[in-house]
Amino acid sequence: MIDLTEVGANVDSVGNVRFGLYLPEITAAKGYAVVARLIHDLDQFMPEIPPKDIVLQFDPTHPLGLWSAPVNVPSLASGAGHLGAPGRYLYRYRLLSQQGGVQRIVTSVFTDPFAMEAGPAKLSAFSLPEPAHPVTPFVFTDTAFQVPPLDDLIVYELQVEEFNSTFDGITDRLDYLQGLGVNCLELMPVTDVPQIFDWGYGPLHFFAPEYRWGGPEGLKRLVDACHGRGIAVILDVVYQHVSEDFAYCRVYRDSGERSPMGDFPNGDFGPMLTFQGFPFTQEYVRTANRLWLQEYHVDGFRYDNVKGFFSGRVGQDYANVVFQTYQDALTIPRFADPTGYRRIIQCAEFIDEHPESILRQTYSNCTWQDNLLNHAARMATSGFVDDHFAHLLDPLFVGYPDSRDFNGLQGPVAPFQYIDSHDHSHFVSNFGLAQGNAGDIAMGDRGQFFKLQPYAIALYTCQGIPMLWQGEEFAENYVLTGGGTSRIAVRRSMHWEYFYDDQGQPLIRVYRRLGRLRRAFRALRSRQSFYFNQFSNLAGRAIAYLRRAPATATEPEQVAMIFLNFSDSVQSLSVPFPVAGTYREMLDDDARGQSHLEISVQNPGEFHSATIPSNYGQIFVTPVLSLP
Repeated sequence: MIDLTEVGANVDSVGNVRFGLYLPEITAAKGYAVVARLIHDLDQFMPEIPPKDIVLQFDPTHPLGLWSAPVNVPSLASGAGHLGAPGRYLYRYRLLSQQGGVQRIVTSVFTDPFAMEAGPAKLSAFSLPEPAHPVTPFVFTDTAFQVPPLDDLIVYELQVEEFNSTFDGITDRLDYLQGLGVNCLELMPVTDVPQIFDWGYGPLHFFAPEYRWGGPEGLKRLVDACHGRGIAVILDVVYQHVSEDFAYCRVYRDSGERSPMGDFPNGDFGPMLTFQGFPFTQEYVRTANRLWLQEYHVDGFRYDNVKGFFSGRVGQDYANVVFQTYQDALTIPRFADPTGYRRIIQCAEFIDEHPESILRQTYSNCTWQDNLLNHAARMATSGFVDDHFAHLLDPLFVGYPDSRDFNGLQGPVAPFQYIDSHDHSHFVSNFGLAQGNAGDIAMGDRGQFFKLQPYAIALYTCQGIPMLWQGEEFAENYVLTGGGTSRIAVRRSMHWEYFYDDQGQPLIRVYRRLGRLRRAFRALRSRQSFYFNQFSNLAGRAIAYLRRAPATATEPEQVAMIFLNFSDSVQSLSVPFPVAGTYREMLDDDARGQSHLEISVQNPGEFHSATIPSNYGQIFVTPVLSLP
């Protein structure tokens, strides 16, 4: 239905641009006119150089109400300014109405809903190449890349500008991220926003990566670089609501005509898209996802606020989006799995009492859920540990399905597990605020960094998909406001200097070691867990559990015994070790040289004690393996 070759601003090698725009119900017969207002980027602030108006023509035979205009940009050259010259061009649309011989402006400015590039404010953009230097399409080098299996993922959520300014800035930090064990990046919204800074959850452009971060080419370079290191990339996308200036909202509210995307009722986060009964909405979202998968080689999506557009397992909204996107992934080689199902990552943000339900009812294979984060925060602020925390580390125990049907094939499903995310203050702030906070800028007390350690160990040794939020690994300490502009439109740049200080260095050492251990030991990525509730010491805030990977044709059974101490004093726990063998403590084994800490178990079920340092933990593994 939607043809991206006839909408947007399509540029050829000799400077011909074809503007195209679907506006159903807004027809020339009703007296409407559409104008594209074009200006060279270098002229946009020159008062004596107005934009060039290009009148679009309406095609009454087109089922989607196509307005279009071809223009040879070099032929527009005039004496003043840069019009006609190579470079970057900005454009916006204007809707006019002619009634009774009087022309009026219906919508003064609206952006192109199919723009592949965007400019400042609410402008769309395209680039005109130098005649002697035609643009060479980006060539990916990731043919050999395969998306990692779901159980192997360690995810790192980041906001591009806050993390390191641009897409290329992230590429510069890939060594750092790999050192944490990370093999999947989750990028907060990357599409262009009109503000100087914003999280991007009020989308205006759905196809245009942020120009200030490197635009389309920058995002492609990042994805290609990640794939070259075995790192998947998923995008945080917003399909429940839009900016009130989104074209199919603004234009139709102004004109009073019926929008192909519904009436845009106001929701908690902005005007809402309507999927039920509006095939154009469904096709628009599917087209956007398909573009990211095919043109940008991204590996999946984190869908924002799924509760806001989920009407059931056969609904035309969220359930249909993930189903259709799965079908579009069938022919893409990097998603292939030996079992036949596709490894595309489709993660629903489903903040609900029963987040596991979204995995049963849709083609989502993972879900954001705040249950572990919220409970860990209560433990940190109130100074306790309980059975429920240990149970949350075992999703199957608390009701998550192990797998679901994908086109007749069983594929794994799992929750994202995290103690930090962009929606919350950094976890260290649960232990108190730093002294000397000024005005409305509150910061967590990084002097309490050591209390993060048992939570980090739990995160990397839990069942499910561990996710880190930028900076938690060196005790980043921003405190978020509850709502409003100061929450989403204030840039909180990573304190990279924390990496080097007396709090950051010991903590990042723990995160790096944990990343290596989860990568190396199958038991820590397995789907078998057991919590020793009878032998844990809740009063002493110490717990123990095991992770277990069964034997395969090429590898023996592997067991990891995890001990966590959330208290300020040393604790000891005695638990039955399930299989005979030598268990070596691996979390600090690199610091012990040849003096390994080992427990020898002669018979299955033998009780042995572990002495756990305060605010820390231990990981005993058998059989003993050398880390790569």
